[in-house]
Amino acid sequence: MALVRWITEMGMGVDVHGGDYTKAARRAVSDALRHSSLNFFAAAGKERGEMNIEVRVAVAEPDEIDVHAIADEVPYGTVTITPVKGGLDVPAPNGADLMVIANAAILVSFPE
Repeated sequence: MALVRWITEMGMGVDVHGGDYTKAARRAVSDALRHSSLNFFAAAGKERGEMNIEVRVAVAEPDEIDVHAIADEVPYGTVTITPVKGGLDVPAPNGADLMVIANAAILVSFPE
């Protein structure tokens, strides 16, 4: 069965101190979700549980993120996390700390 994308949301998250890619990614997903209020379910005859949600998270070191912790940020639907190379690392001037910036795209689709 084909999926049809209905929604695309974007967010950005930062771990200011500590270089934690998962923390930055969770904040990016939370940021995207906080900018959404989906009120079309009844009008479209859809249920929240029918949503297929792909979360693409971009950080400089995608292998360093905990995909299960990021999936926990999404309250409904079938969730898939796709880590990708991107984001931005900003080292402290003395090199003793790392700021991690993550970007997230939340793609919501329903079965056709």
